[in-house]
Amino acid sequence: MNDTSDFRCGTVAIVGRPNVGKSTLMNALVGQKISITSRKAQTTRHRITGIRTTEDAQFVFVDTPGFQTRHATALNRSLNRAVTSTLSSVDIVLFVIEAGNFGPDDEKVLKLLPDNVPVMLVLNKLDRVGDKGELFPFMKQITDLREFREVIPMSAKRHEDIERLLATLRPHLLVGDPIYGEDDLTDRSERFLAAEILREKVFRWTGDELPYTSTVLIDKFEQEGNLRRVFATILVDRDSHKAMIIGAKGAKLKQISTEARLDMAKLFDGPVYLEVWIKIKSGWADNEAGLRAYGYE
Repeated sequence: MNDTSDFRCGTVAIVGRPNVGKSTLMNALVGQKISITSRKAQTTRHRITGIRTTEDAQFVFVDTPGFQTRHATALNRSLNRAVTSTLSSVDIVLFVIEAGNFGPDDEKVLKLLPDNVPVMLVLNKLDRVGDKGELFPFMKQITDLREFREVIPMSAKRHEDIERLLATLRPHLLVGDPIYGEDDLTDRSERFLAAEILREKVFRWTGDELPYTSTVLIDKFEQEGNLRRVFATILVDRDSHKAMIIGAKGAKLKQISTEARLDMAKLFDGPVYLEVWIKIKSGWADNEAGLRAYGYE
């Protein structure tokens, strides 16, 4: 890293309703998959910090859960607290919406954004918009609701758009030294990332109902040289959910475990031994004390 008095560093929150592509955007900005993704709502349940260090800046991105407006469970109250507490302690907010799509849930998130922090509007999934000419009236509709520091139409899947977003963000960071090491990608432990990777595979390979009542606990995480041994439990709400995960002759559980192990090995850059169990615990998602024990805020 070059020694420069103009080095900038700052924290950037990525917020929006569920399923606007926040985690995909975070992974693209960091250049490594550290936040799990799926098409199902409520995939991200924790604040996850991703770090991108360049020659003249360090961007500390915070991926937040999508703000929950539909179900008043203890889990969703916990997710919403994670969003609002993040917003009070960052330098910039990226408010992410789908290009051409702005509904009541987006508006609820917009109303949560603080007035004393610069907010940039990110119109994500631009690649899905057929008639780009329709974007101008759409942008005016949103920018009439509040003042944004920048408006950035883009696709998180395009490298050029990610570089343009980083260049737009940099002048808004504070001049100062980096907070993290040059090679750091996240402040989360490998144990935490292992749980998130396994939870992603559960989300990807099960029906729409299950994700809301399942989570992953790491019982033991050991490292011997370059080998990681991971012992994990998938926690579900009822017997039928356990059957969903196991699948016919155990095929689905095998698929989930194999994909999770391969992703862990790629992220940790070494072989992984993974053992997965399934445990039934009714009502875990609506128990405040239990949620804290499972790592939720």
